[in-house]
Order: sequence, then structure tokens, then C-alpha cells
Amino acid sequence: MTETAPMTGGARTRETALLEQRKPPRQPAPPRKGTLLGGLLKTARPKQWVKNVLVVAAPAAAGQLFSRHALTQLALVFALFTACAAAVYLINDARDADADRAHPVKRRRPVAAGQVPVPVAYAVGAALGALAPAIAAWLVSPAVAALLTAYLAMQLAYCVSLKHVLVIDLVVVTTGFLMRAMVGGLALGIPLSRWFLITTGFGALFMVSAKRYSEAVQMAGKAGATRALLTEYTTGYLRFVWQLAAGVAVLGYCLWALEEGGVPHTSVLPWRQLSMVAFILAILRYAVFADRGTAGEPEDVVLRDRALALIGVAWVAMYALAVANW
Repeated sequence: MTETAPMTGGARTRETALLEQRKPPRQPAPPRKGTLLGGLLKTARPKQWVKNVLVVAAPAAAGQLFSRHALTQLALVFALFTACAAAVYLINDARDADADRAHPVKRRRPVAAGQVPVPVAYAVGAALGALAPAIAAWLVSPAVAALLTAYLAMQLAYCVSLKHVLVIDLVVVTTGFLMRAMVGGLALGIPLSRWFLITTGFGALFMVSAKRYSEAVQMAGKAGATRALLTEYTTGYLRFVWQLAAGVAVLGYCLWALEEGGVPHTSVLPWRQLSMVAFILAILRYAVFADRGTAGEPEDVVLRDRALALIGVAWVAMYALAVANW
């Protein structure tokens, strides 16, 4: 019996080449529908939109929230503020695309990953940034349009340079929250009280500095901090800032609650004064996470902690009863 000689390497290579030539050419995978749109939506940070609920703060404080006109205007203002924030995120990610590609986490962002081309991110961000104030001037008021324009200018300056300046970075982020709380009052022509501005401003500074403190604690001893400025702050300084801010926010709220303000005493219970208890408990509960260094994502703390959520519901109920003078 004659045995078949094994095929040599050269012969195998020639036969493989012939087989490859007979196969039909491989077609590239079709692009997934909605990939670009999904990338743009992800870059707009939907998880951060919860911050824009602050637009109802001033109308709620004034007891002018539940009218058809107020709800319509506030829904529009919420959408416009969301568009402005999305514009900033798009431009920021387009500007930082090269640096983000070298980052172990940020490289997954749609712009850095190539899902959203850099020119498209710039174009969509610029369009949103131009349209939002224009629509506000047309449908809401010139004051709201001016505030949105100032917010865009401040946030873009932050992206370019201010985020690298000690203390100023905290002030800019805090002011962004304060602007959200003010815009609802401007849209409805509601005067903003000094206690409202003090409590909101320092409450925002408390959460912002607690977030920075948590990031600094988590990055201690590790190379490559997510924010370059964290290497210049000390945890002791950031702890001082959030403790100071918490104290001023509580003081401002208590002064509002204890102020007579010409409100007639027709309530069943002193809801204004009682709401201080819930407010202080909420600050103390959030400070637990800040002290542990786990308040790096404020929205997660607020939404996931059941005790904090219950305290928040109790505070909202008492605050509403105080404003309604029941």
C-alpha cells in the first residue's frame, strides 16, 4: 500500500492561498443604526439632568409652583438648561478627546472612542449653545436668556482654564448650581430672597466640596487622578470647606425658618420651624458619606440611600406645608 506523503509547508501555503482566492470577499459589518445619535445622547450625560430639577426651587419656595403657566414655563426652562449643559459637555469632550484616549476610564467616552467625530461634537454643541438662549429670549424672558448665556460663558471658561485654578474651580461649579436654582424665579418674575440665595449657594458648595473631598480620598496614593487639580488640594482643606459650607447652609435655612416675614399664624403646626429638623438631618446624613469619602457621585448618594430619601420626603412635605401656611 502506497502512503500519501505529507504536504510540505510550501505546498500547504499555495493551497491555502488558492482556497482564499475562491472565497467571496468579506463584506464590512454594516454600521449600527443610531450609533451617532446614541453617542451624542451619552455625551450629553443624561444622568446629570437630575441637577436641572433645581429650576423649580425658587417657585416652590414662593408657593407659585402648581399653576399651568408656571409648570409650562419651568418645563421649558428645564429643557433649555439641559440643552446648555449638553452643549458644554459636547464641547468639553471634543476639546479633551486626545487626553481622554489616554485615560483608562474616559477613553470610553463616545467622542474619545470615535463613536462621535470631534467636528460633529463641536457643531452640535455650538448649535445647542446658540439656540438655547435664543429660544429663551423668544419664549421666556430676556433675563433667562442672559443667565443662560452667562452660564455657557462661565462653563466654557471653566473647561478651558478655570478648572485648573484653585478655589475658583469650586466657585464656578457652585455658581452653576446656584444659577439653576435662580432661573426658575427669573422665568416667573419671582423675587429671590437673601436666605434662599445663601442656603442654596452654600448647600451647593457643600455638595461640590464633598464630592472633591471624596475623589481626593479615593485617589490618595494613586497615580493619575481624575482631576489634575486634586493633587494640589489637601484632604484637610477640602474637609474644612465642606464643613464650613454645611454650617452656613444650615444657618441660612434656620434664619429663614425663624423669621416671621409677616406671615399670619394660621398654620396648625409651626411647619417652618419643624422643617429645620428634617433639613439638618439631611445635611448630617449626607455628611456621613462625605466623611467616608463616598460622596463622589452626589446623585447616587441621594437616590440610593433610603434613609436620606425618607428624610428628603419629610422635609419636602413640611416645607410645602410651611409655604402653603397650612
